[in-house]
Amino acid sequence: MGQVLAKEPNNIEALYALAVAQRHQHQWTAALATLAGILESRPGFGRAHQETGYNYIALENLPRAGAAFERAIAADPSLVNSWKCLAKLYHDSGNSERLKAVQDQLTFLESLPDELLAVISYLSDNRLADAERLCKHFLQSNRTHVEGMRLLAEIATRNGTFDEAEFLLESCVEFHPSHREARIQYANILMRMQKFARAFEHAEQLLAEYPDDENHVRALYAAACAGVGRNDAAIETYERLMRHHPDNHFFPVSLAHVHKSDGQIDEAVALYREAYRIKPDHGDAYWSLANTKSHEFTDDELARMESLVTAAATGESDRIQVCFALGDAYEQKRDYERSFGFYRQGNDLKKPSTYHDPRHLQVRIDSQIEVCTEELFARRHSVGFDAPDPVFVVGLPRAGSTLLEQILSSHSAVDGTMELHNILNLAKRLRGRDAPNAPPRYPRILGEIEDDLFLRFGEQFIEDTRVYRGTAPFFVDKMPNNFFHVGLIRLILPNAKVIDARRHPMACCFSGYKQLFGEGQEFSYGLHELGNYYRQYVKLMDHWDEVLPDFVLCVQHESVVDDLEGQVRRILDFCGLPFEQACVDYHQTERSIRTPSAEQVRQPIYRTGLEQWRHYEAWLDPLKEALGPEVRERYGID
Repeated sequence: MGQVLAKEPNNIEALYALAVAQRHQHQWTAALATLAGILESRPGFGRAHQETGYNYIALENLPRAGAAFERAIAADPSLVNSWKCLAKLYHDSGNSERLKAVQDQLTFLESLPDELLAVISYLSDNRLADAERLCKHFLQSNRTHVEGMRLLAEIATRNGTFDEAEFLLESCVEFHPSHREARIQYANILMRMQKFARAFEHAEQLLAEYPDDENHVRALYAAACAGVGRNDAAIETYERLMRHHPDNHFFPVSLAHVHKSDGQIDEAVALYREAYRIKPDHGDAYWSLANTKSHEFTDDELARMESLVTAAATGESDRIQVCFALGDAYEQKRDYERSFGFYRQGNDLKKPSTYHDPRHLQVRIDSQIEVCTEELFARRHSVGFDAPDPVFVVGLPRAGSTLLEQILSSHSAVDGTMELHNILNLAKRLRGRDAPNAPPRYPRILGEIEDDLFLRFGEQFIEDTRVYRGTAPFFVDKMPNNFFHVGLIRLILPNAKVIDARRHPMACCFSGYKQLFGEGQEFSYGLHELGNYYRQYVKLMDHWDEVLPDFVLCVQHESVVDDLEGQVRRILDFCGLPFEQACVDYHQTERSIRTPSAEQVRQPIYRTGLEQWRHYEAWLDPLKEALGPEVRERYGID
């Protein structure tokens, strides 16, 4: 150990072994100092938190010991000894409610095979490949083991292969129909995939069976209500949860999100503040306040957030959220250098946990261009379902798609929905699992499958999206990432309309850099990655214009700002809809909106955001470079 540290003084495992040795030698203060150094560089190291707890027990500082063990199990739920220590601490202190929860989890963990405990530990350390390998090996001999299937589904979820997770959990529920946790996990993956109608069905059934399960079943039901637009029921349920669990910091944030989507910003702000009152380092509360796009942080809030950024005890996710919130706060104060510093810190912290690969993006773009040719569309011109209902708004995030949806949804013949995942899920089904080093199965398969499948896919899309619609004959699907799949849309729904929401590359990309997305958009956490992504997007949209002339209408955000009525008339003409003044007065339309731009599109059109990126231009050279000469020339970027 000493020899290792002499060569590698920052070796985490060697430092951890040193701390253990110091504790065994009763050098508890020295051990705590060693552990503090470890946790400063790796705050999510569960065993180091556990070791901290052991030292505080030795020093008879039981409150700090309990806090350390709580941090240990939050970082690594497989640490059985931490659960045991917590059980004793809560038993001795008379905390019967927390004791029961700890004992239940301890009983569950002690029932698991050692292999699955190791899988949980790997998951806590984000060693997904190791976790997947061990879990699959275990399931080879225990094919329907409920916890093994649930853990493999969790691994698939973290890897972003939601369809695989859904299949595993659907199978798990079939094999174990009475397993409450498996059913909850299944409903949650349906929520992640925005299959809200099915998730709501399962949540409603679970609530009928387990009405006393507040933290899991009733909370799931509240989220599912919000997912299907039953906001009144969601609000009522979250308010009940808050009454019964006043110390839970998640419920106020969830309730605030519902109020925000309904335009009740004052109510949302009060709830976000309630969340950080309950848990002062709850990063989501601060970021959600910033994400209202109208909240002005007080000096006290700013001081508190800045202290959280540097505090060793702040969790990584909380630190990232607070950095983005501070970037927004100082942008409002026009302290652009300080603002960019926090935006950059937040992005730099977030980027290592993302999985964007520019080479994979290149393959996706090039394969669409190679496969989706004029010849393909000429050969398959009569396939698909002829329903004219959907209007797809595609493009990049932060490009003005929410504004276009609000304009269209203000028309009496058009329903607004949300960012629907149906086309993305269909593309994933068609893609399947690509063989190593082989060209992608999708979109190649579009030239190979039977014609009648396109009709069935189109019919299924219309049927599956009906739950999100009202009674209007047309509806908007504003999933930006559908720009990859314009060819697929044309083949399954030839009478659909596609609108490309386009924004100046510098404004669009920097706005994406400032945004901490809930999930996805993993290209957005680096300036070079953003510029390259925009360049590839323009390349593909140019291709769609070439092989599918007049199928896509490009709407430049700046043109909408400069000539609202003219662009509204142009959009409605493209969609075959008569002009209605309500589309110009879009900000007066009352509807639930669930995107970061929700509050902005409830205001009249404004120009202030068009050139905001110029305040940060001194730091944006990597973005300009990555856009490439063609995009820079097209948009007049120096």
